[in-house]
Amino acid sequence: MRRIVWVGFVNVVHEDSIFETPLESRSLLLQIRRQADGLQSGTSKLADAKLIVDMKLFLKLSAIVIILASCTIPPSSPTSTFIPQASPTFTVTPVPESIPQATATTIPCDPLLEDFCIIEGHFILQRPIKPPGNNIVDRTYPYGSTVRSTREPHHGVEFLNQFGTPVHAAADGVVTFAGVDAKAIYSPWENFYGNVVVIRHDNDLFTLYAHLSEIDVQAGKGIQVGEKIGEVGQSGVATGSHLHFEVRRGDEEDYFSTQNPELWLAPNKDINGDAFGALAVSIIDQESRFRYAEFTIKYYLNRSQSHVKSHYVITYSPDMANGDENAALSDLPSGSYRIALKMNGQLYERWVEVESGKLTEVVFITK
Repeated sequence: MRRIVWVGFVNVVHEDSIFETPLESRSLLLQIRRQADGLQSGTSKLADAKLIVDMKLFLKLSAIVIILASCTIPPSSPTSTFIPQASPTFTVTPVPESIPQATATTIPCDPLLEDFCIIEGHFILQRPIKPPGNNIVDRTYPYGSTVRSTREPHHGVEFLNQFGTPVHAAADGVVTFAGVDAKAIYSPWENFYGNVVVIRHDNDLFTLYAHLSEIDVQAGKGIQVGEKIGEVGQSGVATGSHLHFEVRRGDEEDYFSTQNPELWLAPNKDINGDAFGALAVSIIDQESRFRYAEFTIKYYLNRSQSHVKSHYVITYSPDMANGDENAALSDLPSGSYRIALKMNGQLYERWVEVESGKLTEVVFITK
């Protein structure tokens, strides 16, 4: 502690002092000074003078002592004193066998903000036609098409095959209907589907198989994926032998609860055994409403070279846009595609990528 000792009108500052506190040193000096001043008024001139001399000498000596006390004097070596210490107490904290690692949070791709997004899709259904039968979707009458207003909007897809080609369940489930649609249950018209089978799957998903020539199951029967349920025919309202296949969600009897089967069926594979990919396209306006459009999708092996295949696509009929898209195309080889459409005199073009077994989502916001 730094201490200040007052001597007359001079401050003496030092690290240690012979007095216990600054107040003690100041009080003692003041007392001495008062005594010196009082003695000067005594009757004995000689005694007073002598006392004054003695007091002045004492004050000078005191000042010298204080100044010397302020000097730094090397401290003597301290004597070591052993002080017993208490034994430290340790708290044992269990250490986990494995330290949790931070996991990265993946931000979902938003096709409204990006040129395109590639996702896993929901290809959970098997093809209802197996090789050597034709398991490729017919492109002349795709889902949602009206064939330029010449036909009813298509609520499913078609697999063109000969009479008697086996038809198989697309997934595990329970048969809810098997027979002739003599009553208008699954469409607005009687005998529209002819011989038809409907199967209920998990999560309120239904598959419908129509125009059959033969039915091999009964209502209430549990069914396994790939199990034969009938054969291709031309019953009901049909042109030529084929399988009409639908996917419905929610209410199985709602004619407008359908989804595009191309986005639910597992992709076919190329000659190397690699799965094809699929495209889901949305053409919307500034208020996110679906818009009718006709556009091209061109496939390129190399973007710097000419395209090797071109697809002409028309958006769904307005009352058929029940999903997140209003156009789709499946069984596409992996690679680069150029989509081009014209709306109100403005051309919209975009490069997108398709990957094996994945779904590419694309959104065009038009004016």
